[in-house]
Amino acid sequence: MRLLYNILFPVFFLLSAPYYFWKLWRRGNWREGFGQRFGGYGDLSAKLRDKKVLWLHAVSVGEANLSVQLVEKLRGQLEGWTFVVSTTTTTGMGELARKLPADVHRVYYPVDWMPFVRRAFRALNPTAIVLVEAEIWPNLFWRARSAGVPMHLVNARLSEKSFRGYRRFGFLFRPLFASLQTAGVHNEADAKRLAELGTAATNISVTGNMKFDGAFEAGAEAMDARALLRTLGVADDAPVLVAGSTFEGEEILLAELLAQWREAFPDLFLVLVPRHFERAGAVLDQLKSTQLKVARRTAMEAAPENPDVLLVDSTGELKSFFKVATVVFMGKSLTAQGGQNPIEPAAAGRAIVFGPFMQNFRAVVGELLAAKGAVQVADEAELAEKIPVLLGDLEQREALGEAARGVVLANKGASQRTADWLGQTLRALVK
Repeated sequence: MRLLYNILFPVFFLLSAPYYFWKLWRRGNWREGFGQRFGGYGDLSAKLRDKKVLWLHAVSVGEANLSVQLVEKLRGQLEGWTFVVSTTTTTGMGELARKLPADVHRVYYPVDWMPFVRRAFRALNPTAIVLVEAEIWPNLFWRARSAGVPMHLVNARLSEKSFRGYRRFGFLFRPLFASLQTAGVHNEADAKRLAELGTAATNISVTGNMKFDGAFEAGAEAMDARALLRTLGVADDAPVLVAGSTFEGEEILLAELLAQWREAFPDLFLVLVPRHFERAGAVLDQLKSTQLKVARRTAMEAAPENPDVLLVDSTGELKSFFKVATVVFMGKSLTAQGGQNPIEPAAAGRAIVFGPFMQNFRAVVGELLAAKGAVQVADEAELAEKIPVLLGDLEQREALGEAARGVVLANKGASQRTADWLGQTLRALVK
């Protein structure tokens, strides 16, 4: 299987290369660290020689933030270790650069082809590897197993969709899951799925969801969203609808509904935050048909007078906008399936609304709905009815926000539990 994968991988990579490099170009800043995507880390190899290296891999922004939390708690437990955190996206690298201590090395994970992975291994020389959430890279597993380097998985969440996919290709993934020395998961359902995929049940621990811990952290880079809205002429008492992590079709839908909602709330302001900021140009083109005046976050100096909508095409600022929201709509829940994480607006005590498609966050959504800390609508028509109800009912909004915040508070502590469990395992490794 390893030979077949490494024969077929470069074929598929070459076929997909135009799209891969186009995505790099579209996200910007692609030249920095470009050689690292092929396992070239310059003089880092010399700096890591003869060190006890803990290599954490965080795929993108969400995982990068979790790795920052974990590194912070592990550094006190793993004296004498050197930390390296890898990511695959420029946005993830931006988060690592802003938040990690200067003595923690930040690199791009290479394209998952054996020559590049082997080259990366030689440079990083890991003593142990930690995967943040369930992203499985076959050559990373195979190389680690060949080198006798233990693999650990933390904060793992296996949605029904990803579970079915891994199970369908069990001939490839089952041996990889079986090779995990330890795995920390959100809940018992995730533990059961992981065991069915091949990880020994004795190696699995239910540690909870680390994202509940990060939801309250403002960060040194926190932006004053209220001050920014003031510069656009939005009054402090004006209702603000923040649409977070939206997907294709949701921005135009909300913009078209804005006129309807403004019949009752004429000063309602809409903040649109697409999940992928590089879609901003296409979203802006779509919004032209609505005749709304749109300000763009990265071009505030060119904002129209008294805009109706702010299109946020920057990264790392969504949490700041949640804090000033009157109501929050979570994206990828109406026109796309899977949903986006509602934990951050819950921590901010906001009234949260999402559509029917929240499968990727089933456990969190279940807790929020059970606590009456969020509202789920069935379709566009119900969304159109529910938003003005919430805008006009302060008592209901406050009750929703208080219940949502309570759910987050009740689930805190996963980062410390994960660090304690992982730290004990890693200390035993080098005795």
